[in-house]
Amino acid sequence: MATTALTAANFEATVKDNGVVLVDFWADWCGPCKRFSPIYDDASERHGDVVFGKVDTEDARDLATALEIQSIPTIMGFKEGNLVFRQSGLLSGKQLDSLIEQIKDLDLEADAKA
Repeated sequence: MATTALTAANFEATVKDNGVVLVDFWADWCGPCKRFSPIYDDASERHGDVVFGKVDTEDARDLATALEIQSIPTIMGFKEGNLVFRQSGLLSGKQLDSLIEQIKDLDLEADAKA
């Protein structure tokens, strides 16, 4: 599965209408973002049941500002419309795969009852 470009127009619907969504906030001038991009793209091929979104913080400044993105790359993970993970900085392929599995395994109903 390929990545999906996210903007202010489609961000909310994408997050709410899909089970697991990862979002990579990046910019073309960002060296670490360029190093992370192939890792993120490779993971999108291995995890077809996850939506992999990308937000170009230069093109979607209002969205990045609204979500308080202060450094890039920043990864956000959503499950059933809920933000369950947020971290700035690079992740390795193994770390990203582990994160995806942890998000998939989250039981939001059980966590809400605890």
